[in-house]
Amino acid sequence: MLIQEACEAGARKHLTAELLGLPLRTVQRWEKHGLHDYRKGSRAVPGNKISKAEREQIIEVMTSSKFGDFNPHQIVPKLADQGVYLASEATMYRILRELNMNKHRLSSQTVARKRPEAYIATGPNQVWSWDITYLPARVKGRFFYLYMIMDVYSRKAVAYQVYECESGELASDLITDACNQEKVKKDQLVLHSDNGGPMKAFTMLAKLESLGVVPSFSRPRISNDNPYSESLFRTMKYRPEYPEHPFEDLKAAREWVEQFAQWYNNEHLHSGICFITPAARHDRKDVEILEKRHQVYLDAKTSYPERWTGITRNWKHISKVALNKRNNPGKNGRRREKGGTTPAPVPANQQR
Repeated sequence: MLIQEACEAGARKHLTAELLGLPLRTVQRWEKHGLHDYRKGSRAVPGNKISKAEREQIIEVMTSSKFGDFNPHQIVPKLADQGVYLASEATMYRILRELNMNKHRLSSQTVARKRPEAYIATGPNQVWSWDITYLPARVKGRFFYLYMIMDVYSRKAVAYQVYECESGELASDLITDACNQEKVKKDQLVLHSDNGGPMKAFTMLAKLESLGVVPSFSRPRISNDNPYSESLFRTMKYRPEYPEHPFEDLKAAREWVEQFAQWYNNEHLHSGICFITPAARHDRKDVEILEKRHQVYLDAKTSYPERWTGITRNWKHISKVALNKRNNPGKNGRRREKGGTTPAPVPANQQR
């Protein structure tokens, strides 16, 4: 009667049966033959079934402080090393599933890794991303460290420098120079980075607070939370001009990085921003460039209409760029955005 009442109200039969703890096939059989169960079933007890005492002993071992943080695949060999056999891994897993304990079983809780805040950039100098990468030196085991800050909206490398060490003081000096050069005002900018030591150094955080810059951090060991800087470093290290041999000294490393940054900002047609140079987009010249490209294609279609079966190539301006956008925020996933609302979808031929 409960299931019939729920189904008449619009509920799904299998979900209603599950809520009552009944298999759907059982409900269907009752509807067809009544509540009497004609199945005989097996009344034989398996000869190899573990006893109640053995079951309790297995549970006690798996939930103990010594083995509570291990899975059965690790518990069985550890017990074997002590000359003890209780049961197979499959039996232990079956008991854990029956008790709904096939998860973290100690009182300590696993560390929750919350997604970083989502930000939307609708123009330059709203959201920056930065990171540090290694540049090999001639001395084995020694490296130079490239600090690079990029604008997420325009993809421009707004500041960069090569140092001989990682330091929060050096990072704070670089961000200060970048903010002064770009004339960044207080509460205008979000600076995103990973969880490295220089990023979270007291000197760096104090400098960001004095500049009015909002810090943002990736989750530990998740590079996808800082995709723009990671992509920039990949572009740099996969350039044909990237040296095959380590840099001779700090000066050589700085000279090469300067050449790369000039090429990247002023010559590189970036696929993520509709093949515009980062410098042109940073200076807001991309709208005019894209309109001219669109007009060229319209003229070509007018002159040779037989070459087009549909619309011309999409040269539409990308007005919003998202950093760590959440597609499904969830009931508690409030979205924090800078300078805009929901980001516009990026066409397939413009995705990076």
